Amino acid sequence: MTREWGGALAAHMRRIAALRQVEMLLDWDRETQMPPKGAAQRAEQVAAVAEALHGLETDPRLADWLATAADGAEGTAAVNVAEAARVHARATRVPARLAAEIARAAVEGQTAWAAARAASDFAGFAPGLARIVALKRAEADCLAGDGAPYDALLDDYEPGATAAEVAAVFERLRPGLVGLRERIAGAARRPERLGGRFPKDAQLALAGRIAGVFGYDRAAGRLDLAVHPFSSGTGGDVRITTRIDEADPFQCLHATIHEVGHAVYEQGLDPHLAFQPAGAAASMGVHESQSRLFENHFGRSRAFCDWLAPAMAAGFGRALDPAALHEAVNVVEAGFIRTEADEVHYNLHVMLRFDLERALIDGRLEVPDLEAAWNERFLRDFGSAVPDARSGVLQDVHWSSAAFGYFPTYTLGTMYAAELDAALRREVAVDAALSAGELAPVVAWLNARIHRPGRRLAARRLIAGAIGREPDERALLRYLNAKFGALYGV
Repeated sequence: MTREWGGALAAHMRRIAALRQVEMLLDWDRETQMPPKGAAQRAEQVAAVAEALHGLETDPRLADWLATAADGAEGTAAVNVAEAARVHARATRVPARLAAEIARAAVEGQTAWAAARAASDFAGFAPGLARIVALKRAEADCLAGDGAPYDALLDDYEPGATAAEVAAVFERLRPGLVGLRERIAGAARRPERLGGRFPKDAQLALAGRIAGVFGYDRAAGRLDLAVHPFSSGTGGDVRITTRIDEADPFQCLHATIHEVGHAVYEQGLDPHLAFQPAGAAASMGVHESQSRLFENHFGRSRAFCDWLAPAMAAGFGRALDPAALHEAVNVVEAGFIRTEADEVHYNLHVMLRFDLERALIDGRLEVPDLEAAWNERFLRDFGSAVPDARSGVLQDVHWSSAAFGYFPTYTLGTMYAAELDAALRREVAVDAALSAGELAPVVAWLNARIHRPGRRLAARRLIAGAIGREPDERALLRYLNAKFGALYGV
């Protein structure tokens, strides 16, 4: 007899999903609205939620419910059961006290990181980070069994992936990136950045307009400012943030487009699977494929500059040529900041972080030595000495929030984005949609092939189904060489 998803197990997993959303709201509020003196209280609140979640995920009744539900489960019901079993298995390996302590340390860590970043003071942040690393090592040891500790943390973001597989992909990708960078460095053509001052209010107004163009439903979300842009929530409540630099409007505009990619994915999930394990996003690599697709293939495209140039002229009161704008948003320079990096250098930033965080979790690197290791690796990879901690080891929020294992998903997502862009363009007039600022056909294609399936398909299988073959790094290298070869004449 085929069983449908329902009963006590479904109700229990629904409570877990709802509490996860509460956890996200607490995080969003901390980053955008919480008063500075609320940090200590928020740490206790988040720890309490984490402990409650752990109690639900380790409930001894789950084993019996899962055994019963697995009998005869097919299709979506089978995926729900498998994902519920995975959640239960991971949670039962981690003590409740450790889960709560990690949640508390992450809130305290992010608060300390924001202050340390502002002061460019790694030494002041290092003790809190050391505590987080120790806790994540303990969690990894609980989860790993006979496997690699880092793999256990990576699995939380990219289920089934291993560090060895990711490292092999990165090693195949690296020579092509370095070779392209070197050709561009020797090129005679030198596109120029856009200069001037771009007022905060005008940037935010244009960012809101762009979010709508890219399919973001503001009735199911909101746009705010944060130190490190992020997207939070799902379904009918998906919130995005951006940041402002009045000398560089593209920090705001491209950060917004990036986060809209995440948000449109969450808004596009199947509403009939809300609060079900199968209704969640496939993986963070797939999530990042949507944000990187939106930000780079769409937001930095020549076609979108046809729409963006007059929109910026109206917002900032200065005439812009679309072709010159396209060059300005694609300047290649070996800068220090990952989130501001061009497409040629971006994944080299990710590879640096991947190697360092693996070493931290494996015990080959300790926190007091992290800044020196970062600076040495950056000098070797990018040829520049890091001027300060704010521009180096303190620039990303991930480690302070205990998100070890997240970084490689950026490059996996970038690879998937190149594959999806090529497949999409075979079926949809993407450039025409971008030039007109009418992306409904593009979003509809993604809704059908990537968003609606949720977690009913594993990440690589989902991408393979959308593009018609197994994904790899070659599409990304073809795209980068074609785009920047034309821009720089190399």
